[in-house]
Amino acid sequence: MYQSKIAGLGKYVPENVVNNEDLSKIMDTNDSWIQERTGIKERRHIKKGDGNTTASMGAKAANIALERANISKDDIDLIVFATLSPDYYFPGCGVQIQEILDIHTCPALDVRNQCSGFIYGLSVADQFIKTGMYKNILLIGSENHSGGLDFTTRGRSVSVIFGDGAGAVVLTRSDHNGQGILSTHLHSEGKHALELSLKGPSTNHWVPEIIEENPQEDIPYYPYMNGQFVFKNAVVRFSEVIMEGLKANGLDVKDIDMLIPHQANLRISQFIQQKFKLRDDQVYNNIQRYGNTTAASIPIALTEAWEEGKIKEGDTIVLAAFGSGFTWASAVIEW
Repeated sequence: MYQSKIAGLGKYVPENVVNNEDLSKIMDTNDSWIQERTGIKERRHIKKGDGNTTASMGAKAANIALERANISKDDIDLIVFATLSPDYYFPGCGVQIQEILDIHTCPALDVRNQCSGFIYGLSVADQFIKTGMYKNILLIGSENHSGGLDFTTRGRSVSVIFGDGAGAVVLTRSDHNGQGILSTHLHSEGKHALELSLKGPSTNHWVPEIIEENPQEDIPYYPYMNGQFVFKNAVVRFSEVIMEGLKANGLDVKDIDMLIPHQANLRISQFIQQKFKLRDDQVYNNIQRYGNTTAASIPIALTEAWEEGKIKEGDTIVLAAFGSGFTWASAVIEW
């Protein structure tokens, strides 16, 4: 059985910076309110006319990852694209990436596991490489949240949290025994699915129906989040799935060189850090600058940590995520 490793990383975020003061001009909020609850100072939003979409941002991140991996796009055997905000209802962004990057007729797979999407995609890619079916896989997480948020006071509890951006990795077979992805761990609990959800538009409830039924009232095609309930579940599931990954590999918390959690809320990351008694240099957070970029958050953070020299060969890296579904996941990697 083969082992997979990350051979190249890349990220892309829009140039348009939206800070908390900017949001306070269009809704009843302020910098201290946002930072106290989320830790976020600013985020990036696609700006009309800048040419950015979920797929195009993913392509920009992918080009960087391919170059760093020194792997040609012609050698890619599979594309895996994780997002909750595709450019179209269908087709998915995977085939769009194939067109943008002019990749041959390899398979393209779309993953819809929201905040856990990147780790779910990583697990899928890992299995394909382990079985020998594919050698080189391009995995992308990209989100255009700003195109579907309610930027009024009514939607502030959700809208202040999310940002746009993309991250990508190239996975390939590892030549070194024990180096690469050691294990991945995936979970879901569907009974809480609607506690963090977007009900419309959908095949059950299209936009014209919504407008006709509720011309001035509650609009269900904006995201809904039961914030306190999500937070309480997140801190439990984060802890469980991190420990599951460590135990599966005969490791302990003290063996973690770098924990990269999904950037959902800085308070969640801080809670986990304190619970596991990890130092600041053992946990990487960048939600302060980018907000929650859902499927893109882990690859963006992983790329930045590597670029900043905070990840080195031989390090034990733990990735963990929790989000809508509810879904949660972790991955343990020897770099």
